[in-house]
Amino acid sequence: MIASVLVANRGEIACRVFRTCRALGIETVAVFSDPDAGALHVREADSAVRLPGAAPADTYLRGDLIVRAALAAGADAVHPGYGFLSENAEFARAVLDAGLVWIGPPPEAIEAMASKTRAKKLMGAAGVPLPAPLDPARVGGADLPLLLKAAAGGGGRGIRIVRELASLEEELAAASAEAMSAFGEREVFAEPYVEGGRHVEVQVLCDAHGTVWALGTRDCSLQRRHQKVIEESPAPNLPDELRTTLRDAAVAAARAVGYRGAGTVEFLVSAEGHPYFLEMNTRLQVEHPVTEEVFGGLDLVALQLLVAQGDPLPPRPPEERGHAVEARLYAEDPAAHWAPQTGVLHRLEIPGGGADTRTAPGAAPGSAPGVSAPRLRVDTGYTHGDTIGIHYDPMLAKVIAWAPTRAEALRLLRGALRRARIHGPVTNRELLVRSLDHPDVRSGRPDTGFYDRHLAALTEPAPGEASGERYAALAAALAAAASRRGDGTVPGRLGG
Repeated sequence: MIASVLVANRGEIACRVFRTCRALGIETVAVFSDPDAGALHVREADSAVRLPGAAPADTYLRGDLIVRAALAAGADAVHPGYGFLSENAEFARAVLDAGLVWIGPPPEAIEAMASKTRAKKLMGAAGVPLPAPLDPARVGGADLPLLLKAAAGGGGRGIRIVRELASLEEELAAASAEAMSAFGEREVFAEPYVEGGRHVEVQVLCDAHGTVWALGTRDCSLQRRHQKVIEESPAPNLPDELRTTLRDAAVAAARAVGYRGAGTVEFLVSAEGHPYFLEMNTRLQVEHPVTEEVFGGLDLVALQLLVAQGDPLPPRPPEERGHAVEARLYAEDPAAHWAPQTGVLHRLEIPGGGADTRTAPGAAPGSAPGVSAPRLRVDTGYTHGDTIGIHYDPMLAKVIAWAPTRAEALRLLRGALRRARIHGPVTNRELLVRSLDHPDVRSGRPDTGFYDRHLAALTEPAPGEASGERYAALAAALAAAASRRGDGTVPGRLGG
């Protein structure tokens, strides 16, 4: 039995894992960089170990330091979260070699899927549908548009769309350089770019006893710079036959690499309804809450722990019910090329939404009470007074709405975001609200080009909005002044 878990991560995902561990009576250990010394995930852990430095390369990407921290803290297992070292086979092996439990897939499965080119060969052999490969040195005008992708890594890095042959060489060099900077490998491959395609994925969960769950579908088509913004489950407006194809392909992909634990098989679905394998993420996804919500309060982190202990999954998952939609609230300015924002988060309050407090263990899924009542969930790694820094991803929170129908879930999420009280850095809140209002989203037929087409209109100031922004800036300035005085008052005529 796992008794103590170190989370090799920070922010929202570390807090998320800690919640489940507390519910199951498992001790928690955080690691933190110097800028994160006072972070929420550190405050929520039972104990914490410092990783000296600020940059990820010196802290959260130092597998040797993290293994050493786990041993020093007396942890007996390591959960990688997402990002950082979560899909690093060498780190997984180091954890296992140290005698610790790795809460993730076997290193061999991570390696098999780490290179997208190698993964596509494996998937082709397993009968998973693939796009036709292209040789960048031999493409012609008939092959355009095409997509250049880094063979390693993810998160939208090392990706370029090429629409003109004249720009191919330049885009190839740029994609290769970005891949080298982000992942340490220059390899880039090409494949046809599917205009108007949808990003649809299947959550899988596998144990060591031959059971493989395929937990519905998620639509993650609303993306900026190939990174997801709004996700939902189940993916709307898919024929039953296509859902079956996607589910069967995901199961085949997992079995082909001897997968264990939680993972996601991602597909691009063309406007004509043809699915093509993109990649397999060998970790828990940011958007996993929408799957948890539609499967009756399932706890995927608890199930990860269950599988890591060697226990079997139940033969079948719970029944899928209703609809869930998630919006990622970022400290960023969509109107300024999505520029990340920094500063003190004076207030973050989303009416009706508290931190997820599920307690149902993975061995008894589907037992959450009140499953038919619409509900709002907020997963975050920040609270009032925390600082959004320059070193890490500026996601403030994930806001998730579940309801019996898609229309109700969209309405609940939109209303919660609209009423949210956020004082501090500029956020993408207004963009999220407008996106949820857009006819293309309400109709349930989003595609990956949505923001390319609609960003200008979605970020155009509404009448009177400029003055509202000035009031928001004034409120933030007054809050900062009160904080500096230390007595909660504001100098001058507005305070004591």
